[in-house]
Amino acid sequence: MESWCLRLLLFLPLVCSVPSPSRSRHCRRCCDQPDQLPEVRTVINMTILKGDKGDRGDMGTPGKPGLLGPPGDRGPLGLKGSKGQAGAPGDPCKIPQSSFSVGRRKSLHSLEYYQALVFDTVFVNPFEHFNMFKGKFYCYVPGIYFFNMNIHTWNFKETYLHLMHNDKEQVILYAQPSERSIMQSQSVMLNLALNDEVWVRLYKRERENAIYSDNVDVYITFNGYLVSPTVT
Repeated sequence: MESWCLRLLLFLPLVCSVPSPSRSRHCRRCCDQPDQLPEVRTVINMTILKGDKGDRGDMGTPGKPGLLGPPGDRGPLGLKGSKGQAGAPGDPCKIPQSSFSVGRRKSLHSLEYYQALVFDTVFVNPFEHFNMFKGKFYCYVPGIYFFNMNIHTWNFKETYLHLMHNDKEQVILYAQPSERSIMQSQSVMLNLALNDEVWVRLYKRERENAIYSDNVDVYITFNGYLVSPTVT
């Protein structure tokens, strides 16, 4: 009897610890939320994924120009190039030119003061550098010029003329009074600047000063042309 009671005491805790079927369906852990399953999220590590190389994109718009940098050092001298071909001939119309040739058909007696010799006949004056109203040549092309004047003297009268550069006498054409009239000539080369004037001047001194011509032939001429333009 005593041994049977001891067996019963040992078996009793086992019986009490077996859960009933109705209770086992509602068993939850204290940390679980009732009636909610845990959310499962998929996380992909993008760093371990690498796709194929894409196509080259279009060129973008150019940016604003930067500031001008300092000049660099001068580079080494290059090799001498080969000789080029000869160029085409220049245009002759572009060569500076100036010329005139005028004459006078009327005789002239000088007055009591200096008097410019005016001409009435044009032989050559293509650029209108000689002013027929004033009897003066005006320099539009600086350089060295050649001038020449030819005069027919008058019987028994003095011939006294100066070729003038602006207001200064350059050369004289002179003939003493004579019973015979003769042709006289004078030439000179002058270095002219822009707007210089060249003209012929008469002047009456103690004796009468005159030059001869007629309406048929030309005895009085004045000529000039550019020999060499000034190189600038």
